[in-house]
Amino acid sequence: MEVRIGIKQSPRELAFETNASAEEVRGLFETAAAKDSGLVALVDTKGRQYLVSADSVTYVELGGEAGRRVGFVS
Repeated sequence: MEVRIGIKQSPRELAFETNASAEEVRGLFETAAAKDSGLVALVDTKGRQYLVSADSVTYVELGGEAGRRVGFVS
């Protein structure tokens, strides 16, 4: 699944693919928001870890299952 996270005061978004379901990712952000502060830890399909401050997130876009991209696609 593709995840895109908008960060406050940053023109770029954090985008990666993960094996987690949309419900799991949503639950992580909802739990962090309920605590009013905290880090959200996410792992992508290549094993890289992302730690995102819940206070700095402006939006989270959860996409469907990502297919393989072929060619020069950005």
